[in-house]
Amino acid sequence: MQAEVAARVLAAMEYHPGRDPAVPRRAQPGQAEVARPFAEAPAAGRPGTPFRRPSPSPPIQPHAMKISTAHCTLSAPALALALLCACSVEVDVSHDSAAAPSGPAVTSAVCVLRGTDGNEAVGGTIRFTQADGHVHIEGAVSGLAPGKHGFHIHQWGDVDCGDGVCTGGHFDPTGSAHGGPDAEVRHMGDLGNLEAGADGSATYARDDTRVELSGPRSIIGRAVIVHAGEDDLKSQPTGDAGARVAYGVIGIGKSPADAR
Repeated sequence: MQAEVAARVLAAMEYHPGRDPAVPRRAQPGQAEVARPFAEAPAAGRPGTPFRRPSPSPPIQPHAMKISTAHCTLSAPALALALLCACSVEVDVSHDSAAAPSGPAVTSAVCVLRGTDGNEAVGGTIRFTQADGHVHIEGAVSGLAPGKHGFHIHQWGDVDCGDGVCTGGHFDPTGSAHGGPDAEVRHMGDLGNLEAGADGSATYARDDTRVELSGPRSIIGRAVIVHAGEDDLKSQPTGDAGARVAYGVIGIGKSPADAR
């Protein structure tokens, strides 16, 4: 690309559109007229035509040299800058045109839960598996008080706090209202409730069509939260489920092929 730009610039220096090349270039203000040597001299030896020696051209200072084209006039420093810019443009274009590599689709994810401060007995594992048209979610949690517990995917995978508040609100990339897992309008992170038995253990299984493991709305890197109370599936913005008793970050899990 640099060679092409340079060639065009040099051509502009020797040729001005719309002007006879045999006619001397007109001088710029404050500059002597520059004759084109040999262009105006008759051929030597032509009968009846005296030979006229061309007068020497005055030197042109680099800072005063002008390069005219049909649309613009460049000084020598501007020419140098233009050539440098041309080099930069070539590098930038080649960089931008390269397609960004995309990784394989995520087919499995896992979240290991641990208890928040004062709830150290709570723990469990939640797994997410990509299936045809949905994500299968299943898990088991222990150490809970008997009854229902709000169960959600939250916005941030930040678990560097004792109470779980640093995970933010429900993961909601579409700006929807809170609802139950089967509601038409819901957060992506609205998974409903876990229900613990008398021994404090709860299991969960669901095929969810809203949760995504790949793409810009992926849940990878988000957090799973188990709440102290029941999600009523209607109160805004989180279902009035109370404090957070367990949390964990969702990471990429082994695919069935990797597990073999």
